[in-house]
Amino acid sequence: MPINYLRRLTSPARSESSNRQLGRSLAFVAGAVNAGGFLAVGQYTSHMSGVVSAMADDLVLGQTMLLATGVGSLLAFMVGAAGSAVMINWARRRRLHSEYAMPLMLEAMLLLCFGILGSNLDGHRLLFAPVTVMLLCFVMGLQNAMISKISRSEIRTTHVTGLVTDIGIELGRMCYWKMAPRTPGELNGDDPLPPARRRFALLSSLLLMFFLGGVAGALGFKAVGFLATVPLAASLFVLALVPLMDDLSRH
Repeated sequence: MPINYLRRLTSPARSESSNRQLGRSLAFVAGAVNAGGFLAVGQYTSHMSGVVSAMADDLVLGQTMLLATGVGSLLAFMVGAAGSAVMINWARRRRLHSEYAMPLMLEAMLLLCFGILGSNLDGHRLLFAPVTVMLLCFVMGLQNAMISKISRSEIRTTHVTGLVTDIGIELGRMCYWKMAPRTPGELNGDDPLPPARRRFALLSSLLLMFFLGGVAGALGFKAVGFLATVPLAASLFVLALVPLMDDLSRH
């Protein structure tokens, strides 16, 4: 049943399958938010390496406003990750079903706020653009920390540099074990190649979903503007709803 499927995706009792399915869904959302956010405010918000590099450039060039926005973006991402950890640990101590659903519900609400803020950007860009950037960085930090805790840091949905690096590592492992001579133990079934293939497939699917989400986010923003965040928020709301309802009914 769909309800049982949704319950399993964000349940505290994790499985490899549910981690991968949730990771792919959130990678799509992250790609859409990142691409749509760039069209909205001219800045990517999911990777902090670019933000820190821009901060260094702005400092050298004397761009104090841009530097302040970069510092705010970095802190917002960090606070989002910390907030996700606080919510998960708070719910875990109380044995709630929604320990992973609460960050998703907050992310859904904040994406709706992004859509509302967007209608004010044209007339008040100087004020709302930095606030919007920091809001999206907070959302990305919130989501990345949540899926990292769920998967024990195996899956990240906003950090494409890490994904591509790990894909390269797994490709190297597969190439090595294809070419290297085997020992008797490896010939008897202890070959680490099958796990490398499974992880390569997972990482490649996450990268693909991030790309597809980026295409969908860019097309959606181009077609309907900030309303493109509504389907993303609705999908997160659906993912989070069942565990939250379970806790409400229990209490």
